[in-house]
Amino acid sequence: MEALAKPRALRPLPPPLAVYLKSMSYVDVKMRWKKDASFDAVPVLSHARDLRPLVSLARLLSPSPTPVSAVSKRGRSLEVPDRRVTSFLRRFPAAFVESAGPQHNLPWFRLSDAAAGLLREERDVFAARRADVAGRLRRLVLMCPRRRLPLRVAQGMLWHLGIPEDYFRDPDHGIGQDGFRILTSGDGVDDGDGRETELGLIDDGKLQEMPLSVLQMNAVRKFGSAAEVPILLFQSKGLRLKQKIKDWLEGFQRLHYVSPYEDFSHIRPGSDVSEKRAVGVLHELLSLFVTCSAERRRLLCLRQHLGLPQKFHLVFERHPHVFYLLLKEKTCFVVLKEAYMARGDTAIEEHPMLEVRKKYVELMEQSQEIIRGRRSGKPIELESNVSGSGDIEDGIETLS
Repeated sequence: MEALAKPRALRPLPPPLAVYLKSMSYVDVKMRWKKDASFDAVPVLSHARDLRPLVSLARLLSPSPTPVSAVSKRGRSLEVPDRRVTSFLRRFPAAFVESAGPQHNLPWFRLSDAAAGLLREERDVFAARRADVAGRLRRLVLMCPRRRLPLRVAQGMLWHLGIPEDYFRDPDHGIGQDGFRILTSGDGVDDGDGRETELGLIDDGKLQEMPLSVLQMNAVRKFGSAAEVPILLFQSKGLRLKQKIKDWLEGFQRLHYVSPYEDFSHIRPGSDVSEKRAVGVLHELLSLFVTCSAERRRLLCLRQHLGLPQKFHLVFERHPHVFYLLLKEKTCFVVLKEAYMARGDTAIEEHPMLEVRKKYVELMEQSQEIIRGRRSGKPIELESNVSGSGDIEDGIETLS
């Protein structure tokens, strides 16, 4: 008997309830740090570690002799590198003139004519270009989502922005005319007197249209619009990229750009768009500074207030074509390459206080010549090269 079996009809499988596709676009970029001697040759960068304590001490001293004990106990707050104020003052005889005190032969110091002249010039530049200099602080506050910044954090940024360090303490400065106000709230930072203070804007940033970032202005200059905003890249000498990193970098340039002044709450943390925003925020931040550079550790206090990721310092290592890490005497400085390598083809404006900083650096280099002359038995007097107003011939070469 022949068995006839009917083929069993195959029923189509029901459609899946959901299809989950997980896309991993993150590329683990690890680049070896390469030294670039051209940045070490810029005096205002190579002397940056000593420049801030030198100017701070110059503001404390006067043209008349002062005992070193009046400033020696402030070495920690001034962040003198060797922690000994007397040794630091003796390193710069072109700025600080030493003499013996009337009792016990203790060292006294006074400002040289050149240093006193530079202090006057610094005040004059701030008075003449106040709107430009104070406007940089305003842009920093506008970069904060709350349009506020703890007063202590803002105080720490004054040196980098070229604003006098007594800007908030001296009522003569009148910060209200620049559009700022000091707020007391529960979200601020305790100033030690039981109060919590923040720096805010009188108009809370509502009466003015948000400014364009430097990257957006670069795009407008190059393409006529800011629809696509690439980041200017500058090849690091001797640095070769793997093909997968090159491909990632090309895709990174095509990502959507979020301005530091825009709302970023819709961006998913850890995404490539979030990383591009972090690069843009740090790019804009450094472009506001006098030398377009800063110690990396000093930027850590801005992480929470600018909406940066937890390990945002890795951005400097992942993008060596945008930032350069200058390692100097156990200190790491972040330098914005565009400011020094674009050769004028950039929207970054030179800070009004930059020329004064260069003259301070020239005093530091003259001090080295004086010390070398003393060691060789041939003292070199450089005071005659400085006019009575403290102006010095500008002989500093920069990359720009």
